[in-house]
Amino acid sequence: MNKEEYDEIDLREIFILLKAKWIYILATVLTFAILGWLITALFITPQYESSVNMIVNTKVPDRGTSVSADNINSAKSLVATYAIIIKSNIVLNEVIDQLDLDMTYEQLLKKVSVSDVNNTQIMKITVTDSDPKFAEEVVKTIAKVSPDKIIEAVEAGSCKVVSQVSTTNDPVKPSKTKNTLISGAVGFVFVVAVIILKDMFSNYIDDDEDVQKYLGLPVLGVIPEIEGGK
Repeated sequence: MNKEEYDEIDLREIFILLKAKWIYILATVLTFAILGWLITALFITPQYESSVNMIVNTKVPDRGTSVSADNINSAKSLVATYAIIIKSNIVLNEVIDQLDLDMTYEQLLKKVSVSDVNNTQIMKITVTDSDPKFAEEVVKTIAKVSPDKIIEAVEAGSCKVVSQVSTTNDPVKPSKTKNTLISGAVGFVFVVAVIILKDMFSNYIDDDEDVQKYLGLPVLGVIPEIEGGK
């Protein structure tokens, strides 16, 4: 089709065009989806998580004493402070020494995350690694080392484990399903864009409607195609 720069393709034309090319679209989407699954399964290392919950207090509680609402609110505000201490070289270097790890502080830091649980005084320590047993050993050691290091740093407060260590049996990332769907969607957008652009810049006249639309000439008659004839 000889289309000028300002020509536009309406939605009906796009629908008809894509409908005629549905086999190519389906094949491309499936190809991209399969490639996404294969890349995820074969070339991306699966990662596992191990985590433990710890409770934060503003001071070491005496037996028989109750904890006030003010103490709980103060403890919530300390979670961020304690998280920084847990991820500091004071704690993580101690973990490296105790486990005799062949890695630097910076390398271990990338595997550790600390967050509050639903805006409470509970914080969750998570270690992510390709080896679930390694992640579990690291998070256990952090939970053992961090309470004393926190007390030494802030000279007050306490922090203790309130849950068992939980380690995922299945990888938390990458997600094969998610990557497959994303790859299929990318394939769909790609093939649709190619089909539309190819049609927009095509110089061929496909039917009598194109003659009227792009050349402005009236169609006096149409010669039918005779199958098997010359």
